[in-house]
Amino acid sequence: GSAPLPSACCISLGFALLCSYPFCQAGKILIIPVDGSRWVNMKILIQELHSRGHNITVMMPTDNWYINEESPYYTSIRIHLPSYQMFTFLSRSHHMSCLMAATLFENQELLKRLQDAHFDLVLTDPFLGGGVLIAHYLQLPMRLISYLQPSPVSYTPLTGTEFTDKMTFLQRFTNVLLYGFNMCLERIFIRPHYDEVCSRYFGSDVNIYSLIQSADIWLVRVDFIFEFPRPTMPNAVYIGGFQCQPYKPLSLDLEQFMESSGEHGVIIMSLGTIITNLPKDITNKIAAAFAQLPQKVIWRYSGETPSSLGNNTLLAKWIPQNDLLGHPKTRVFVSHGGTNGIFEAIYHGVPIVGLPLLYDQFDNFIRLKDRGVAKVLDIANLNTEDVLQALKDVLDKPSYRDNMQRLSRLHHDQLIKPLDAAIFWIEYVINNKGAAHLRTESYHMPWYAYHCVDILLALLFVILFFFVFMFVLCRLLCYKVCKKRKIK
Repeated sequence: GSAPLPSACCISLGFALLCSYPFCQAGKILIIPVDGSRWVNMKILIQELHSRGHNITVMMPTDNWYINEESPYYTSIRIHLPSYQMFTFLSRSHHMSCLMAATLFENQELLKRLQDAHFDLVLTDPFLGGGVLIAHYLQLPMRLISYLQPSPVSYTPLTGTEFTDKMTFLQRFTNVLLYGFNMCLERIFIRPHYDEVCSRYFGSDVNIYSLIQSADIWLVRVDFIFEFPRPTMPNAVYIGGFQCQPYKPLSLDLEQFMESSGEHGVIIMSLGTIITNLPKDITNKIAAAFAQLPQKVIWRYSGETPSSLGNNTLLAKWIPQNDLLGHPKTRVFVSHGGTNGIFEAIYHGVPIVGLPLLYDQFDNFIRLKDRGVAKVLDIANLNTEDVLQALKDVLDKPSYRDNMQRLSRLHHDQLIKPLDAAIFWIEYVINNKGAAHLRTESYHMPWYAYHCVDILLALLFVILFFFVFMFVLCRLLCYKVCKKRKIK
């Protein structure tokens, strides 16, 4: 859709647009995030919204991993929930999300405080539906920040299949079966949690899927230079790579280490924020491979120092990943395939050697391999020779860097930066009190109407009726002809 542009976006598009669109007034935004790595991205949006004068309130459970109660960018509302461990949270995350919403709905004092705040919109992550329930209860416009949009399964592979968009018949068959299986799992294990809350507070005619589909705008963390093409809707805004930034100068010790690599350059290795080390035998194999290379290595690692560690490798518990990837001396990025790291590598044009560990990371590398920018290793059957050969291939074959540099140019060649686009549409919803005109009616259609099954059945009925009619007519004509012959 189109909308009044915020001031920062206007500057990037020119003075003519600046004169044509009004500035957005500072809004009050309620943010209901999902903890973990997803919070890292939400925090970037919060900081940018705060810098543009918006008042931010973040609602969170009392126990979480990364979300700080105190911040210069937002005020916080904490909802007390029973304590949980990380693994328990992962297995019961939807139950906890519903419990947070129900706890809020029963707290009349807090509800009144939220209603009196007169928020302009809710920004939430639909990975867990608690924020969607709260937005509906408060009757506020809703923005969702998501990783994927629903797409046709005939040519859009499901996460976890490791297929490309060029599927064989058997792969398409598997893709459809897995889609049906996932839908069954959601209805059996996930939807009942939300149905109970919806029935208690909204009535039996409201369900979580209809609430999610009623979102005014979707912020989708996808860029089609990386993701397979698919149809889209006007209320879907693609902001893949919005967290990426130009690299900043490194600390003196890191800069000296980078420069000491000479013409060979540096390899950066990081497995993200969740997994910072691997089993000892695997780390020793990786370290032994690094030790045989002329490049220097910076490895984000916490744990016992590998016995095979070479003099060319620097271990660090934390690294400025984006700044290192943007450094001119960086040659290769060894990554687990997290979305943030992939987009940063694309942004700076650094090819990747992949060590996927979890679920969607395997699919991410399928896409990177399809683009010719990554070499992927099987961590379950890893040996030093495989690691060394993969690194040499990416270092020595120009095609990997050339292809990644091409993706980087495509990513940068956009009319409006992804972060500016995200802020623009958030302010659009504030200015216009929602964006219902961008929502498709297809969400309200029954499945048989959406897929035209009723039309196909009607056509089959007409065709069948025609053939039956012709058959009966022919029989009658034959009968009359035979009867006349008998009379003669």
